[in-house]
Amino acid sequence: MSRVAVVTGGTRGIGAAISTALKAAGYKVAANYCGNDDAAQAFQKETGIPVYKFDVGDLAQCEESLAKIAQDLGPVEIVVNNAGITRDATMHRMATEQWDDVLRTNLTSCFNMCRSVIEGMRERGFGRIVNVGSINGQAGQFGQVNYSAAKAGIHGFTKAMAQEGAAKNITVNSICPGYIDTEMVRAVPEAVLEKIIAKIPVGRLGKPEEIARAVVFLVADDAGFITGSTLSINGGQHMY
Repeated sequence: MSRVAVVTGGTRGIGAAISTALKAAGYKVAANYCGNDDAAQAFQKETGIPVYKFDVGDLAQCEESLAKIAQDLGPVEIVVNNAGITRDATMHRMATEQWDDVLRTNLTSCFNMCRSVIEGMRERGFGRIVNVGSINGQAGQFGQVNYSAAKAGIHGFTKAMAQEGAAKNITVNSICPGYIDTEMVRAVPEAVLEKIIAKIPVGRLGKPEEIARAVVFLVADDAGFITGSTLSINGGQHMY
């Protein structure tokens, strides 16, 4: 029986690539989204992957929706915490709401999702969790104190949870993408984007599919000896 995987922010960008790759690898996939109904419905129609709308920053919604996914597809054994937003501003201009929104969606969501599935994973003696960090959580980024803090927090979260889950065959790893060719990155002004690419040794942006490939590798049954690791996928831009 195919294992069930839930991908947060799973209908667009990197998340869509992850959802699609997991389905191609034989998993039953549920793709979470929160805001863009049109994009989610188009994704579901194109891929056949069921979509579930809920706010990953809200524990009650996560618990309710993951219970529904388990009822529809089976026990959730794989979680990919990919959902993320940006609310950029320099510190002296950043509003409390910008800080809170990013920490809630990018970091608190990891707690909410994992808290909702961890007991079932422990009972079954199997789990695979992949948290999507960022190069900006490793190196920092001007104007992104909130985003960098949230993504850096994912690394500590991953390592601590990996220690807790290891004895129950629950692995917890993180992936740190660099600059990937997504809608979010394409929104960067062209002159700025050119400067970014100039700093990437391979000379290009990454592809969402290159991130998805790593996720498929880490969630496999035979990847059980890899836990607490951070895999940087950034074209050599930051060697950490």
